[in-house]
Formats: sequence, C-alpha cells, structure tokens
Amino acid sequence: MEDFQFNTARLQLLPFILEDSKEFQLLNNDAFIRKFLWDDERIDAITADEIMDQNLKHFEEDQYGLWKIQLRGNGKTIGYVGLWHFFDEPQPQLIYALLEPYTKKGYATEASWLIINYALEQLGFEYLTAATDEPHLASQRVAQRLGMSFVEKRIEDNRPTLFYKIEKCSA
Repeated sequence: MEDFQFNTARLQLLPFILEDSKEFQLLNNDAFIRKFLWDDERIDAITADEIMDQNLKHFEEDQYGLWKIQLRGNGKTIGYVGLWHFFDEPQPQLIYALLEPYTKKGYATEASWLIINYALEQLGFEYLTAATDEPHLASQRVAQRLGMSFVEKRIEDNRPTLFYKIEKCSA
C-alpha cells in the first residue's frame, strides 16, 4: 500500500487497511462527521469491517479507495478522503470528512487536491464529481475552492443533494 501514500508539508494520506476498522468506525460515529455522511446514524463494527474489506479490494483492483488524513509529525488521524461509489454513478466520487476541530484550516482542500490530481493524472479519469447534502455549506465551499463547478441538485435518499464536478482540462 506504500504506492498509494501521499504527503504535503502538513498532511500524510495513508490508505485505510483492514486493521483500521475500529478507527474508521470511531471517525464515522463522531457527531460532526456522521451528521451528513451517515444521515446522523451511527455505524456498527460490522459495517466498518465491510467497508474496510471493500476498501482493500478497491485498492487492489482499482488503485483507489479511502485514505486516512494524518497530521505530519504526530500522526494523528483527523479525517479521511478518497474515491468511493455513491448513487449509482458511473465512476467513484470524491469524498472528504474531517473531525470538527480540524475544519477551517484548509486540510480538506489540501487532502482532496491530492486525490483529484491522482484521479485525473494517474488513474486517467476525465472528470471527478463530489456530492454534498444541500445544508452542508462547508462541504460546498471545499468543492468550490477545489475548482469544482455546481452541476445539479437531485433528491438522493430523500435528501436534496448538490453535485459538483471538475474536468481534467480545468484541474
């Protein structure tokens, strides 16, 4: 999995591995993260294990998945970023989540930019989309800072969902 590690001056992105299942569960059960990503529902250990298993398969077969975002220096995991399938879209979408104390510091934008570049340049994607619940204004601002353009509003899982897109030529 070393081939899939990325670094910036402030962050290190490491693929989640099977042994990270409990950490992944704890992150997603954080009230701030689960509010929008999980419709405020807690996830159980079985769900976390299933996602980690699928994540490993994605990295092995597709060369993408979910990366934990860690602060360089102390190795503290502050959230995650990645490419994941949602809403029956033809290719994976960008996803990002941070624990609340680490928001408004540019970490989501910094980590997401690494994944966008990887998807467009290394994986050969022609475009990348991201979806966010309509009330999640902070997530919309991240998408806009990344150069993503608003595409459409749809009802997904009975919730208004906004879709953003960046194309290879604009990245």
